[in-house]
Amino acid sequence: MCQIFASTDPDLFAPVTRSVRIAGVVTSVRLESMFWSRLDEIAASQQMPTARFLSVLYDEVVELRGEIGNFASLLRVICCRHAETRAATVDRRVPDSTAA
Repeated sequence: MCQIFASTDPDLFAPVTRSVRIAGVVTSVRLESMFWSRLDEIAASQQMPTARFLSVLYDEVVELRGEIGNFASLLRVICCRHAETRAATVDRRVPDSTAA
């Protein structure tokens, strides 16, 4: 039924913990390896190391919202939003084959 999903490489969902400095405090963030790969890509697109990107992101969200309830969840959502944005950009570039 869901073979494309069921056959997912286990390495992609293996938990990985990284230590990062957030708001001046060293802390650990645990995410699945696929999310770390996406965050590395996003950080590179911003011309900064992933640890720096996470710190800047954290500071900006706190400034905007006042707090972050679950930083790891926020990071997963950011990865999904980034994928959606990329997909929408690709969709706009692909010519509609049904258009005359």
